[in-house]
Amino acid sequence: MTPTNLTLNQKSRELVIEWPDGETHTLSCEYLRVYSPSAEVRGHGPGQEKLQIGKENVNITAIEPVGYYAVKLVFDDNHDSGLYDWKLLYDLGKHQQQHWDDYLTRLAAHGYQRKAPGQII
Repeated sequence: MTPTNLTLNQKSRELVIEWPDGETHTLSCEYLRVYSPSAEVRGHGPGQEKLQIGKENVNITAIEPVGYYAVKLVFDDNHDSGLYDWKLLYDLGKHQQQHWDDYLTRLAAHGYQRKAPGQII
């Protein structure tokens, strides 16, 4: 399923994705960054994932279309690898709470406490 609209709100650091089934997902830039499909984040196989820390204030600076199946998100921390295909973006939106809770659990297990939005890191 291909989104009908992508809207980046840099001020609130959110990407709003509208889908043809009527669903709309609002995903934070931090969430998209920590769930990047890049090998740098996911590794090359199970168990090789790298926990992303300190991404509370990351923002997206560009969205580059890749054919008709994906976008490349360019972040202001210089991360720009990994293609977000429509299936991944829909999954990230549909299961956002589950993914986010998992991320927070992994941060806590690592002993990291997230900063408040806008707080200097």
